[in-house]
Amino acid sequence: MSEYDDVVLSCFLQKQGQLFPEPVATTPGEAEAFLEESMAIVVPSADGVWEHFLDEGLDLEGLSKEELLEAEEVFAVGDGRYLILF
Repeated sequence: MSEYDDVVLSCFLQKQGQLFPEPVATTPGEAEAFLEESMAIVVPSADGVWEHFLDEGLDLEGLSKEELLEAEEVFAVGDGRYLILF
């Protein structure tokens, strides 16, 4: 089963403009292929976003969780989950 369900793919298709100047995908299949190629991940919560960035060794000092959630590479899926691209 794909990590990128229909809700995640739809979210990415709708919000990809927050990270890219032009669409990188126009269909769910293209979105899934792009997310797989870029090794995007889905985390279950806002806390999961914070934990993922810490696990990746990023310096989060001086950054609030709310500010991190507004980063252009973080997409709120709408059901409590977040899609993160690197």
